[in-house]
Amino acid sequence: MAFTLRQLQYFVAVAEQGSVTRAAQNLSISQSAITEAVKDLETDLGVALFERHPRGLHITHNGHQFLRHATKILADVQDARRFSAEAPAADGGRLNLGVTSLVAGYVLSDLLARYRRACPGVNVSALEDNGSYLEHLLIGGELDVAVMVISNLRDRMALQAEIIETSPYRLWLPLGHPLVAADIISVADVAREPLIMLTVDEIEENTGKLLTALGARPHVAFRTRSVEAVRSLVATGAGIALLPDLVYRPWSLEGDRIESRDVSGALPVVQVGMVWRKGSSLPQAARDFIGVAEALRSGRARQ
Repeated sequence: MAFTLRQLQYFVAVAEQGSVTRAAQNLSISQSAITEAVKDLETDLGVALFERHPRGLHITHNGHQFLRHATKILADVQDARRFSAEAPAADGGRLNLGVTSLVAGYVLSDLLARYRRACPGVNVSALEDNGSYLEHLLIGGELDVAVMVISNLRDRMALQAEIIETSPYRLWLPLGHPLVAADIISVADVAREPLIMLTVDEIEENTGKLLTALGARPHVAFRTRSVEAVRSLVATGAGIALLPDLVYRPWSLEGDRIESRDVSGALPVVQVGMVWRKGSSLPQAARDFIGVAEALRSGRARQ
């Protein structure tokens, strides 16, 4: 295989934006350059990465699988460039880390991998629990820092928070659902459908508040703490879901397609961030972890 980093960058941009036009605007280059790069990449790999249709592009199953590798390659290159120019990170020490369940599988894995490469000598101990309990442990000094949903942070007087990622809510639909082809989807449209409700990290509370505030009473068909269960239920037509884009993936575990669409109106966003106790003297390992997270956030902002 002879693909280039530029081809990977263009492919990831198209996959994330769902459109060559938007990817070109985001990268400030011509559409033809992106189109040619993606076609050359498909030729080199011998598989179709996207399905072309009048409304845009859909990433294929092969494309979705390759996206994980491409994203990791680009992240590794960015890490190598950044850390080769910096002083060696702290060696030794211990990091007591907290994480909420929603964040653990979608933010922490990449962040922790970067941290371990930067600080290979640090002994990391991670605890997964709900947000309110993690706040209690942070205030009590039992955790150094936590990575969690901070949109609903309770004790802002005692805790310091810094955003890593902001994720808007979007609607998940099964392939072929009538709303997939709708030009505009309203909250009223959502309220008429059976809803699959995710019950982790205050997501159920946020979704319920949103619909109530806009005068819509949802018909909840199923409640679950599993994002994969939501994917499977939506993909098989058991209902729709209104969830942060952070956890969206276009395929269920069974290989069924899931569509994602914007909903008109002022929808909330989920903020994921780092949290630590105000005024605490953080150990070097925790300060390095915060630094790695800040570098990751800055890198995403430049993309």
